[in-house]
Amino acid sequence: MFRLSTTNLDIAYEDRLIVKDLNIEIPQGKITALVGANGSGKSTILKTMARLMRPKSGSVLLDGKSIHKQSTRDVAKQLAILPQTPTAPEGLTVTELVSYGRFPHQKGFGSLKAEDKKIVEWALDVTGMREFHDRPIDQLSGGQRQRAWIAMALAQETDILFLDEPTTYLDMAHQLEVLQLLHDLNKTEGRTIVMVVHDLNHASRFAQHMIAIKNGEALAAGTPLEVMCPLVMHEVFGIEADIVTDPRTGVPLCLPYALYALSEERKRGTGITPAAIAPGEDTLRTALQ
Repeated sequence: MFRLSTTNLDIAYEDRLIVKDLNIEIPQGKITALVGANGSGKSTILKTMARLMRPKSGSVLLDGKSIHKQSTRDVAKQLAILPQTPTAPEGLTVTELVSYGRFPHQKGFGSLKAEDKKIVEWALDVTGMREFHDRPIDQLSGGQRQRAWIAMALAQETDILFLDEPTTYLDMAHQLEVLQLLHDLNKTEGRTIVMVVHDLNHASRFAQHMIAIKNGEALAAGTPLEVMCPLVMHEVFGIEADIVTDPRTGVPLCLPYALYALSEERKRGTGITPAAIAPGEDTLRTALQ
């Protein structure tokens, strides 16, 4: 099922077209990872789907209706977004930050009601931030800070959650901490999560659906097994890579070993023979023809 999709979406910064004729679907109740090289348009697509940017043309559809024609409050009750580097006022505590997530559900500037407080407490518990509830945000570690922001997004009580590179600037342990939290929320709460991810192996491990973006176009989409293949690595990232199976999880892992310069033959598709196409590469092959 797809509640969220784009139709012939063009996105531009002034006169510069970043995304052209994008048609993608986000599976409901799954984690979708947008992957691609730096500057490929991943974050721009995410922001537009989350209604932070307005497209040049085309539509982002939520339940069949253009998201940019719906009211801000109505959209905020259905989806939440955590930007790449969120900032909070100095001295703001974790509980105060998480409480901001209840704003779309309040009337005017009224104080939190009992139901709001109950949801804030739940968000603190599910993200493991209860013990830090009165701690200022600027006194938290990187992983704790990200969990606090995720708690705020959860307190917004939406079915869809967008995250723009949620592990940026985090060390390896904190990256796994945040990604495991998102994985658990998806499994236990059924939240639809869309996130921009730089690490391909993290995307493969924690997402059930992947979309590979190059120059604002979706060149491949599907399960990690379908997207994580040598040809996608060639075309999207310009690298030679071995794709192996993780013996613990069974998901594909990318092991890059060299940069790859596309030949003119491959650009035209004439250098790719059927025997060279591994299972799961059909989507990209079709896009290149």
